[in-house]
Amino acid sequence: MLDIDGVMVPANSWKRPEFLNDGFPAFSSKATCALQRIIAETSADILLTTSHKSKYSISEWNEIFKLRGINVNDIARLSENLTHLSRKEEILNWYNIKNNPENFVIIDDDKSLNGLTPFLKSKLVLTSPMVGLTDELASEAISILKEEFHILF
Repeated sequence: MLDIDGVMVPANSWKRPEFLNDGFPAFSSKATCALQRIIAETSADILLTTSHKSKYSISEWNEIFKLRGINVNDIARLSENLTHLSRKEEILNWYNIKNNPENFVIIDDDKSLNGLTPFLKSKLVLTSPMVGLTDELASEAISILKEEFHILF
């Protein structure tokens, strides 16, 4: 599960982000390398949780990631948030609808996610919104995904 703002695009209020030709902000180079490492080492797919998720089609999201140098296996997104649920509520709904899946990691900067159930919180890699995804956090995400892999097989 991947957020964008504060994860791939650091939230620096004093600095306007750089936008690429597709009209979407550039990802930080550190976050790009970190996410690419997660994908390469775990074959993870991306489930977008970002508030931007419904602004673009899946094919447009594929192009957004490709233009930023990230080779994605598969991209999906949470349902459009028409009832203005919190990120925590969106994740809880997804988890319950998907019949309690085990093999996932949540990468987000939303501190309210610390209030998730203990199991879901154990899947959380919380970024600093001004820094975003780092190599150290990528290692944490990889560890969570590989730990689950051993449990499943």
